[in-house]
Amino acid sequence: MEAEQMTKSNVGFIGLGLMGQGMAANIRKKGSPLCVMAHRNRAPVDALVAEGATEAATPRDMAERCDIIILCVTGSPEVLSVIEGPDGIASAGKPLTIVDCSTSDPSVTTKLAANLASKAITLIDAPLSRTPADAAAGTLDVMVGGADEDVRRVLPVLECFAGRIVHTGPTGTGHTMKLLNNFLSMGYAALYSEALMLGRKAGLTPEVFDSVIRGGRMDCPFYQTFFRWVLERDPNAHKFAIRNGFKDMSYLAGFANASGVANPIGAAVRNSFAQAVAAGRGEEYVPMLSDFVAEANGIK
Repeated sequence: MEAEQMTKSNVGFIGLGLMGQGMAANIRKKGSPLCVMAHRNRAPVDALVAEGATEAATPRDMAERCDIIILCVTGSPEVLSVIEGPDGIASAGKPLTIVDCSTSDPSVTTKLAANLASKAITLIDAPLSRTPADAAAGTLDVMVGGADEDVRRVLPVLECFAGRIVHTGPTGTGHTMKLLNNFLSMGYAALYSEALMLGRKAGLTPEVFDSVIRGGRMDCPFYQTFFRWVLERDPNAHKFAIRNGFKDMSYLAGFANASGVANPIGAAVRNSFAQAVAAGRGEEYVPMLSDFVAEANGIK
């Protein structure tokens, strides 16, 4: 699709958090008319308005102005509130396309898509992988679920903030793949945290641990950002909250239950995050799970 066609779509963006503000900035920077909305923090809104974006008062107001609306909120409850709540997107009664970049529950996504289709609203799921730094650089990985024609229509917008786009299948498959992706990453976080704790019990420092793993077959980009906190205490290494990891693993548990399958490893990973959240550490970032696991076992 040519760039000039993209500029004909008025794009709305709801959810200017750690990921969303970089994504929205890239949409605006690359030429699409952009409408944004404030939630918890006005700073990203003010910055984008200064760059030429407009501001909507409510999701309904945004829907009345836009052809495509990107959502980058916490999860399914927030998505439902923005779309179906009072003054929600659906209340505008206007045909448009919603692209849900949140990590949502696939069963909720598929049901919502069917309900919206009767109102001439298309829902596409397009969850993300990588970090806020990649969002700012426009190099996110995006998993897209939707019909071929619908995905082609939104592709120029996704390309504003994505380095890699994978069409996973019909609506709902993007969110399913995202849960599997996060199962792997949160699983690594739980494994690293427990392995570091056991190593310290045996007198092995994180530096020694890293000297063996780094550059070997078990090294990977997730390991490297995790260990930027472990070794360098860089709080910006991987800005993804433990509470969000717990939420995603809870969605995975629900998906496994609905599928009638056992997922014992997923349950163990979920419990690692549940313990940290229950102890009041949910707002900390995922690499800090290593500190919680160490402290829970008497290691400072």
